[in-house]
Amino acid sequence: MTVIEVLKFNRELIKNLRRAGIRLEDADYVELYNDYANMRSKGEKVSYIVVVLAQRYHVCERKVYDLIKRFRAECGGNAHRG
Repeated sequence: MTVIEVLKFNRELIKNLRRAGIRLEDADYVELYNDYANMRSKGEKVSYIVVVLAQRYHVCERKVYDLIKRFRAECGGNAHRG
């Protein structure tokens, strides 16, 4: 399958994701957020979690804070409409 075929097949999904404020590269960090949520549920402090996850996922601490904020945000736009 070519890139254009994948894009044509998923065009509406991609548009809805973009409208909702979701970036395709966010999918790469779902496990990072799962780890964050798990550590928070165990009572760990956010600043400690950020340091641990930055090291574990080889990203800067600012990236971890940004991801947490973005993943906790409500979706924007009208992605739920057809």
